[in-house]
Amino acid sequence: MGATAVLLGGCTRTDGGGGGGNGGGGTLDRLRQQGYINAGFANEQPYGFTDESGELTGESPELAKAIFSELGIDEVRGVQVQFDGLIPGLTANQFDFVSAGMAITPDRCEQVAFSNPEYLAGTAFLVPEGNPEGITRFEDVADNSDITLCVLNAAIEQGYASEKGVPDDRIQAAQDQASAYELLETGRVQAIALTGISLRWLQEQRGGPFEVTESFFVEIDGEEEISGGGFAFRQADTELVEAVNEKLEEFKQSGRLLEILEPFGFTEAEMPGDVTAEQLCNA
Repeated sequence: MGATAVLLGGCTRTDGGGGGGNGGGGTLDRLRQQGYINAGFANEQPYGFTDESGELTGESPELAKAIFSELGIDEVRGVQVQFDGLIPGLTANQFDFVSAGMAITPDRCEQVAFSNPEYLAGTAFLVPEGNPEGITRFEDVADNSDITLCVLNAAIEQGYASEKGVPDDRIQAAQDQASAYELLETGRVQAIALTGISLRWLQEQRGGPFEVTESFFVEIDGEEEISGGGFAFRQADTELVEAVNEKLEEFKQSGRLLEILEPFGFTEAEMPGDVTAEQLCNA
């Protein structure tokens, strides 16, 4: 039931994945017949990454393995690309879905179809111990010309930073967590902005004289932007999205969702409750 193959660079290709004009009705049957599904991931811990043995794991792939097993698809195969290549790779049929804990945003919803969220998570900052610059919000970064902030390229925190007035020349975009950590470790940036879940995991794995600030939901135009992540599919694959949502709801009700996500640092506080993809897409 595990992922037995991980391909780099998105160099594989599905056969169209959705039945195009027929609403994607044939995708689930096709995947059952072939016995596996290709998942795009960005090697971001703890969402979707390869472990020391090369096995695809993380909260999203492990959840996908459990869901698709119940849908009659026994194997999830990983295709690793940069984060900003996930949606282009999906729409170009390089894989069948995105399994990377991708935040569900209105802009992304115009390009892909999301499952309902598997988790909710606020933003936080990884900063030097003692938080000498007093960073708790993006406004603190914007107001202090001595701070350069690191974000992951194309992640929602990049947009939040710009929205809150952080100048472009003080936003350093990294391709992955390891690069971001190196920038902080060498003093080229003074903070990293990611979800609190990502940063707690990163700090636990890497250690160092740093700490994670308290998580928060960013306010835009006076309203909190609730951030939740889910699987992304091609818009034609409506039947597949519905089947995944049905199983996801079962997992939420039974407690199995938390059971799968807990080893990756998720708690009851991050469970999505009744929040839907439609709500996040229209936020």
